[in-house]
Amino acid sequence: MNGGCSIKVLGLVGSPKLDGNTSRLVSAILEGAAENGAETVIYNLASLDIKGCDACHKCQEHGCCVIDDDMQELYTEIRTADAVVIGSPVYMWQITAQTKLLIDRMTAFLRSDFSSRLDNKKLVLVFTQGIPDRDAFKPYFEYTAGLFYYLGFDVLDTIIAAGTDNLEVTSRPRLLEKSRDLGKLISASNLPGTRYRRAESSLTPSM
Repeated sequence: MNGGCSIKVLGLVGSPKLDGNTSRLVSAILEGAAENGAETVIYNLASLDIKGCDACHKCQEHGCCVIDDDMQELYTEIRTADAVVIGSPVYMWQITAQTKLLIDRMTAFLRSDFSSRLDNKKLVLVFTQGIPDRDAFKPYFEYTAGLFYYLGFDVLDTIIAAGTDNLEVTSRPRLLEKSRDLGKLISASNLPGTRYRRAESSLTPSM
């Protein structure tokens, strides 16, 4: 990993609220990783210029997207990261438009035969939702995890923070502490091997 240097953990926040619940949870994971000696970098997608995929398919041939925008920087960050944390609120039963733009442009990581150019990059997903029932969107979260698995990521865990319209994550110390613990786990030098988790692990906060 990174040529024997410290592990790099990348955070990507897909919320239009720059300091909202999603950002705080992703930041908590990165804080835990940093405590473990990892290099951490975080981006808020709403602050970047990321255009939609124009379906030219040139990336499948050459491995790089021809659109000149901020996604070019994120391609480099993703390739050089050992673990990636992607967070999004749930809007209209799905991820935000900012997060969807990111995912659509990740098609550049696929070859023409749809195999991945990524080597099982470790991934943690973070979702926040106003609905108190944390299982309300479970099929969609599992679908999204499957999509990232298809792109070449190894989905290690999913954090779901439900009921955030009435209770912000800053009022949930247990949730924030578990997020930091997860950051310490994914920044360990002996990251778990390849495995795709459809079921939630014991590390997934229950709040």
